[in-house]
Amino acid sequence: MGIAPRAAAFVAAACASFCGCAGSASTSSPPLPGDAAARDVSVLRGAFVAGRQPDGNTVLLRAPDGWIVVDSGRHAAHAQRIVDAVRAGGQPVAAIVNTHWHLDHVAGNVPLRAAYPRAEVHAGEAIRDAMAGFLSGYRRQLVDLIARAPADSADAAGWREELARIDAGPLLYPTRPVTTTGMRTIAGRRLRLGLERNAVSGGDVWLLDPAARVLVAGDLVTLPVPLFDTACPDGWREALARIGRERFDVLVPGHGAVLHRAQFATYRRAFGRLLDCAEGDVGKEACVAGWLEDARPLIPADDVALARALLDDYLDLLRAPQAGRTRWCRA
Repeated sequence: MGIAPRAAAFVAAACASFCGCAGSASTSSPPLPGDAAARDVSVLRGAFVAGRQPDGNTVLLRAPDGWIVVDSGRHAAHAQRIVDAVRAGGQPVAAIVNTHWHLDHVAGNVPLRAAYPRAEVHAGEAIRDAMAGFLSGYRRQLVDLIARAPADSADAAGWREELARIDAGPLLYPTRPVTTTGMRTIAGRRLRLGLERNAVSGGDVWLLDPAARVLVAGDLVTLPVPLFDTACPDGWREALARIGRERFDVLVPGHGAVLHRAQFATYRRAFGRLLDCAEGDVGKEACVAGWLEDARPLIPADDVALARALLDDYLDLLRAPQAGRTRWCRA
C-alpha cells in the first residue's frame, strides 16, 4: 500500500475509511523504541493518514557494528522517527535493507544516507526497472496533476514531494545488491536474505534473523489486505509457501501488526482463498466477505472499512480481462 502509481486509488480508499538474541549487544542495552518483536529487534509502525500515502513499517535491529534499518518509509517525519530512535541508542546506522522499491519503503533512504553516509544499502535491483517504467509513468502523472492544480491547491505540495522522492534516483539504489537467497553478515549480525522475483514488486527481499527467529517479510505480507498494485498474484502465492518453510516464530509485515507463525498461516490461507475466489464468477462482495472472514483475527475493527474499499478496487484489477493477473508476472 502506498506505492506511487496507484496513488489516486489508495487516497480515495483511505479517505473513505477514515472520513531470541543475536550479535554482541549487551544485556544492559537500552530498550528499543516502537513495538518489540524480539530481543534487539523492534518495529516502528508505518501510519495510514487520510488524504495522503502511508509509510511502511520500519524494523530496527541492533547489531555489533551499529543499527540495521529495514525499510525507511516515505515521509520526512517517519525518517526523523528512525533517526531519533537510533541516536537514542548511541550507535550509527551501519546498514539499510530495503525489501522492495515502493516509495513507502525506500524514500526515507535519502535523509538516512545524508545523516549516515557510510551506511550500506542491501536491496534488490528491481528499482532500476521501476524507475525507468512504473515510477516514470507515475512521475508523468504527478507532473500533469501539478500543472492542472489551482494555485491554492492543498495537494500540490504533496505531489511535489513525491516528485522529489522519485527524482532522488540513484540515492534509492542498493550499494550491495541482493541477487540471490543466502546468508550475509551485515553490521556484524548474521542474517539470511531471500529474493522473490515474481511476487509483489518484481524483486522482493525478505530478511530472516536465525538467532532471534524473526522474519521481516516486507509487502509479501500486508494488512488489512494484500496489495496487488504491482503484483504477480500466483507467483506471490508461491513466495508465501517458500517463506513458510523458513524457521521463524515472529513475522513483521510491510504494513500492519507483528504476527506469530500461526497468524502467518492464517494469512496465507486467506490469501489463497482470495485468489481462488477472484478466479471464480461470484460477485466481488462475496470475495470481500470471504477475506474479511478468513483474515478476521488479523484485521482490527477500525481497518475493516479500509479493507473493503481496497479489495473492491483490487478485485477489479485481478479480474481485468487484459492481463489482470499476469501483467506484472515475469516469464
